[in-house]
Amino acid sequence: MTKWHPDASALSRPVYLSLADQVQRAITAGRLVVGEQLPTHRQLADELGISVQTVSRAYEELIRRGLISGETGRGTFIRAAQTEVDPPYIPQRTDEVIDLSILKPVCEPLHVEAMRQALAELSANLPPAVVLSFRPNTLFARHRATAVSWLRHCGVEAAAANVTLTNGATAGMTIALMAAAPPGSTVVTEEVGHHTLLPLASYLGIKLRGVAIDEEGIRPDSLDAACRDGAAKALFVMPNPINATATQMGHARRADIARVARHHNLSIVENDPLGPLLTERLPPLAALAPERTLYVTSFTKSVMPGLRTGYLVVPDRLLAAVANRHLVTNWIATPIVAEIATRWVESGFAMEMVDWQRKALRRRHELAAQILKGIPHRSHPEGLHLWLPLGEGRPEATFVSHARLQGVALAPGSAFAIGPGTRPDALRVSIGSTTEAELHAGLGVIVNLLNSDPEPVLLAM
Repeated sequence: MTKWHPDASALSRPVYLSLADQVQRAITAGRLVVGEQLPTHRQLADELGISVQTVSRAYEELIRRGLISGETGRGTFIRAAQTEVDPPYIPQRTDEVIDLSILKPVCEPLHVEAMRQALAELSANLPPAVVLSFRPNTLFARHRATAVSWLRHCGVEAAAANVTLTNGATAGMTIALMAAAPPGSTVVTEEVGHHTLLPLASYLGIKLRGVAIDEEGIRPDSLDAACRDGAAKALFVMPNPINATATQMGHARRADIARVARHHNLSIVENDPLGPLLTERLPPLAALAPERTLYVTSFTKSVMPGLRTGYLVVPDRLLAAVANRHLVTNWIATPIVAEIATRWVESGFAMEMVDWQRKALRRRHELAAQILKGIPHRSHPEGLHLWLPLGEGRPEATFVSHARLQGVALAPGSAFAIGPGTRPDALRVSIGSTTEAELHAGLGVIVNLLNSDPEPVLLAM
């Protein structure tokens, strides 16, 4: 049993979080080491003069942070630091699980049939360069010209020479960050942001700094304050409701963010995987501050998941940097996939699929609004998910575990937290990842849990 004990006089409200923070500080300071056993819930409750339930919630929070683990019949122990970040979605879906954890557009057999037809047409009329060329500039000249017309649907005016074809938004944001923020520099972003940004930044040697958000996303005053020490080189931002909290940044807020970025000479990486999906689009930051914005979009969220190709719009001063980093990470976008996307844009079929997706998402959101009536949540009628705060007294990890025991997988809000001090205690619920019937059933489980008294998770052995 550990010789370290928490300080009861230093506990503050909410007590369970204060207790969890004390344990975390003790681990960081080396006063608690891997393998040490913590007191039982009852022992610690008696020692500190608090309830057993409060200790249980503190231990649940520490489990959520990856700092301790409970072993049935043995006790609770300090665990080794986790070196990799868990994704918010379950890695593999089974038939028994309603998966509302992974962010996907609505998909039906027509998507599969469209790809089959595209591949059949490609096999009958395949340009030799698609399979033989190593030179991106030669291979993608026509594709870049087509990209310019697609980007106009996104609100971006760009010259073909400033467009780089990528293998989707993830590749685009990786290349953009490598070009905009050298190793050791700081990137500022929403305090509840992109779930792959934390591990990506660590791999690239970039420091992340979370900035306070509100109902319109990142706050200009907080962004300004975060940049005053001069360490920040770039801003990574998702102003459209593909961000975890499903917020859409207003026009005035976008202008303020562009102004602050200019004042601090920040490059902006604007991640917009929804592309033209929103009917009422606001001007992207790339239109308000084109001289410093690297704009990322793709087809996977708006047209089809398997159409893993996209566009990165680059300001003149970063063209050489992006070209070099793209070469060493991908060399070129996958030509066959890029060719299909280009043909679909040229024929108008890509926009037909966007229109189809808009209608499907609106139906899903109407269904969700009916089921969640009276339950506070945030969504956009053409977004791929909703954000559902759990409120005080409902630990996120416990709620997610209860839902999983009832066959529903949910993405915990903590997976999107940038920095240890951010505790969303919320859920990101995908509305496009499964059938309407399963969505109805999954949302029903959420409502039932919210209408029930909070309970710890007890596993039968």
